[in-house]
Amino acid sequence: MTLHIPFDNSYQHLPEVFHSPAAPAPFSARRLLAVNRELAEELRLPFGGYDENRLAGTFSGVEPPPGAAMLAQAYAGHQFGNFVPTLGDGRAVLLGEVMDRYGRRRDIHLKGAGRTSFSRSGDGLCPLGPALREYLVSEAMHALGVPTTRALALVLTDATAWREQPKPAAVIARVAASHVRVGTFQYVAARGDDDNVRRLADYVIQRHYPALAESDTPYRDLLAEIADRQARLITDWMRFGFIHGVMNTDNMAVSGETIDFGPCAFMDEFRADARFSFIDQHGRYAYANQPSLALWNLSRLAEAILPLLDADQDRAVAIAQDVLAGFMPDFEARWRKAMAAKIGLAETQEDDAALVQSLLEAMQQNRVDFTLMFRRLCDAVADPAANDGPRALFENDADWTAWEARWRRRLQAEAMNPGERARRMRAVNPAVIPRNHWIEKAIRAAEDADDFSVFERLRGPLIRPFEDTPDNADLVQPPAPAERVTQTFCGT
Repeated sequence: MTLHIPFDNSYQHLPEVFHSPAAPAPFSARRLLAVNRELAEELRLPFGGYDENRLAGTFSGVEPPPGAAMLAQAYAGHQFGNFVPTLGDGRAVLLGEVMDRYGRRRDIHLKGAGRTSFSRSGDGLCPLGPALREYLVSEAMHALGVPTTRALALVLTDATAWREQPKPAAVIARVAASHVRVGTFQYVAARGDDDNVRRLADYVIQRHYPALAESDTPYRDLLAEIADRQARLITDWMRFGFIHGVMNTDNMAVSGETIDFGPCAFMDEFRADARFSFIDQHGRYAYANQPSLALWNLSRLAEAILPLLDADQDRAVAIAQDVLAGFMPDFEARWRKAMAAKIGLAETQEDDAALVQSLLEAMQQNRVDFTLMFRRLCDAVADPAANDGPRALFENDADWTAWEARWRRRLQAEAMNPGERARRMRAVNPAVIPRNHWIEKAIRAAEDADDFSVFERLRGPLIRPFEDTPDNADLVQPPAPAERVTQTFCGT
């Protein structure tokens, strides 16, 4: 029996310049490794009467349901600052769109489904390791409250992805508000196709920002809305110590969701210059660079839509500059508020930014674990006698003592019950994150021994990140020196 999905496709009705038909690889064997039934219910997908073989056929792309879009999306992009005019979905297929139970339009996208017209010399496959990482990290990001694409299903295939060495290939079915990127605008703008730049902008407004349809300046406001969402997104990444790793313009979704989890990582010990991506040799996308790179990407979006902002180029540039001038102040205000909450402050004062910065500097000098430090601060607030928890993370005891004294004085300026303050802090400081060494353990077991027990072990705690229980005590701890992961890979 063919799986029925209530598709309501819209992207395929855009002009053909934006997409091309795609036929996924005819994998002869498929095995369903994971399915997100909670997300399936949210999407109103009728999984109940179907066995795993049928679901594996659907979400590998081999057995597309009636009404599936089956297309590869076109886009360009700046990759590490270098413009590539044609990229597109070289190893992914848009299965189709559905309306979820909340009336939101959502894409179902198959990553690793085989070659498309945009594959160039690539095989269109996704190694199992990066697919496992995306499944675990995207669902963890959702649980943390960060806007993100989500993982619907993971299918192991009988194909081999040849990289540095042969790897088993998998398909991850991911769900997004859309897959329209800054690079999608760049693709048509680079061709001097102003009419299709306008069509795409109108589509994005209708799909993501419908209130702007009534604006007297819809395209100026569109740029402002996208910038606002990016400021929120980068704040969310950084308050949890997340490093995307490959913030090319083709990896920035105009919906404001985290997309493309290739070489991403959560830092262990705090370093402002932390990077893990194997391909980011010069640290372009390091932790502290993420806000400025988001602004750089937004500037490329502004260039692509300049003709929509005003017929006079000078006036259009001035409009774009005026919008983008607000990005860094917006981000910095959000960052101050987010970090104030992490150290237990209900309101922000002028000197709080310096208080937070001094903590981060001390953490860097003492190689303090980012996540564990803020979680232990929750205990120190609830019980002043629990100071030994944070103190033990510092190599130089005096650095903690000096900062703690400033912090305690600042807390006294706000009248709040210690128990309530600790409760609020535990709601923004997770105990469990997708630590690199655990993700690597899951990948190694799966790729080397067809063992998915570590993957399954992680799935539960990662979607309950603020719970600190005896069962997840080992997941909370930083890696031992021999376990540290210093590089991550996207699998392209």
